Amino acid sequence: MNQHFFTPIRLSIEVAAMSGLIVILLGTIAGRLMARSEFRGKVFIDTLFLSPMVLPPTVVGFFLIVTFGRNGFIGWAIESVFQQSIMFTWWAAVIASSVVAFPLMYQSAKAGFLQANAAIEDGARDLGANELQVFLYVTLPLAFPSLLSGALLSFVRALGEFGATLMFAGNIPGKTQTMPTAIYMAIDAGNMHLAWAWVLTIVGLSVGFLSLTQVLNRKLSR
Repeated sequence: MNQHFFTPIRLSIEVAAMSGLIVILLGTIAGRLMARSEFRGKVFIDTLFLSPMVLPPTVVGFFLIVTFGRNGFIGWAIESVFQQSIMFTWWAAVIASSVVAFPLMYQSAKAGFLQANAAIEDGARDLGANELQVFLYVTLPLAFPSLLSGALLSFVRALGEFGATLMFAGNIPGKTQTMPTAIYMAIDAGNMHLAWAWVLTIVGLSVGFLSLTQVLNRKLSR
């Protein structure tokens, strides 16, 4: 009973943590490029990055299956190298969670870099700092509050991902069954006590991280 209860919790945290690392890296890079670059098609790329936030989870899951399934080029390439489809694996859950959480990190990072004072960056360049030093020691600290908020919100979003994960990674106990999918199965089986236990757990984790985000934002703003 204990293992049956705690395994989806552990998997949810592991998937959310790995997804968080991925979206922090990709979201920060994408946010920086989009905040400081002007090019034809920028509006289209920006809309594409934000689209998982508004698309139905089933649509996101469909595109993941088309892209990473056996009939997709990326899916075919992965299966050719590893002799195994990525669908219905732990990594499929990570990819699904990363895709739906990415817009939150990207939007926060872009906003943070847009708010960073360009005059301070120019001053650092005038003093002899190269672009990497300007980014690490000037731009990144200025945008850090937004980046931190984006990271925590992305983690919470990945923790609660359900639809795309169910379609792309499935609901395999001990392998891809996260708390949201476990709650769905528990309700379907009429096990409301177990469903309530997982619901209270995920609500507690989500509210806790959201509260942490608010506290940190207040401290950093001071």
